[in-house]
Amino acid sequence: MDVREHLTSGETVPRSVTSPAVEDGERAARRSLRAQISKLERELAGAFVTAFPMGGLGEPPTARTRQARLLGLGELERVRDDLAERVRVARLTITERADAQAANRVLLERMLLEPEKHRSVRVACSDLGEPGCGAWQVRPRLGVIGMLMGWWQVKLSSGCPLARGRRPPRSRP
Repeated sequence: MDVREHLTSGETVPRSVTSPAVEDGERAARRSLRAQISKLERELAGAFVTAFPMGGLGEPPTARTRQARLLGLGELERVRDDLAERVRVARLTITERADAQAANRVLLERMLLEPEKHRSVRVACSDLGEPGCGAWQVRPRLGVIGMLMGWWQVKLSSGCPLARGRRPPRSRP
């Protein structure tokens, strides 16, 4: 029987069922949890956008249920905790990748300053966080002569493979 049916039938409803303090407390808790979840979802979306040029954040977790339903307080807390963990992992991933890119940028600067100390070292543009498929590489200036004379230079290759036409079909013997 519904609370409204109790009221229309003239029976008294127990105080615990209609206690506004319990309803207000639960409503406030739900409102607070929904606000926290919303904030965490925005932070996770921002982390995804930040990490996308770096290679993304990996696979998102799969949905557990496919039916729409109202979550209880415990389930809302679990969702909030899962989102907080995903945001923490995303921030850690972004920090690690940013540190690796910074180290590669320092290496590139050292290569440009002293190429003879970094012979045949290669740093891809993607390792620097730059778009494209090029690579910075220390090479001898004039081939074998430059190698023997110690003339080294840093070159940026385009890195992209040359476009080739379609191969002719193989002839069968």
